[in-house]
Amino acid sequence: MAMVKRTIVIVAGGKGLRMGTDVPKQFLVVNGKPILMHTIERFYEFDPSMQIIVVLPAEQIDYWFDLCGKYNFEVSHEIVEGGSERFFSVRNGIEQADADAELIGIHDGVRPYVSTEVIGRCFDEAAASGAAIPVVGVVETVRELTPDGGSHTVPRSNYRLVQTPQVFSAPLLRKAYAQDFRPDFTDDASVVEAMGHSISLVEGNRENIKITTKADL
Repeated sequence: MAMVKRTIVIVAGGKGLRMGTDVPKQFLVVNGKPILMHTIERFYEFDPSMQIIVVLPAEQIDYWFDLCGKYNFEVSHEIVEGGSERFFSVRNGIEQADADAELIGIHDGVRPYVSTEVIGRCFDEAAASGAAIPVVGVVETVRELTPDGGSHTVPRSNYRLVQTPQVFSAPLLRKAYAQDFRPDFTDDASVVEAMGHSISLVEGNRENIKITTKADL
């Protein structure tokens, strides 16, 4: 059986503002190397033949190449310049994807602990249904704010926390990102959903956090 041609677009546009550091969060060193390198390695570990595209702000690209030299980082990947919003950064990454890519995933550069099992579930489900995202259950009580300034508890079993990679059939994703940008596009699934395509949920892994604050480190 022929191998499915997979592409992953890793979006790393962090400025480090919420982290309170001068170094953008994707370049902070954890366990001996920058976070972004761990993230790239996770996808290479899952599928060494996968096309890996990393989207970075223009002003960070030279710094990244310096880091690759410093840490002898040799996992093959392509660099694409980001845009003014995540939407445009993802679009730039998709445009770089190989023409014969069948499935394209989008992943946050600061989620280095996604498991290869979760990556596999996302790509397998996307191959079947066209659109798959990893989610985890809500373990804490959730309250909804009301217009009168109050709040009330809502059933947490009705909600899921969304992670990445979010994986889609390549033609579907390309068509979705041909749409005009909207402020309510909070992730890739919302962009695809705006065209009326349903999103399949697969089980994520709780360690797959988005490293955003010092507490996350």
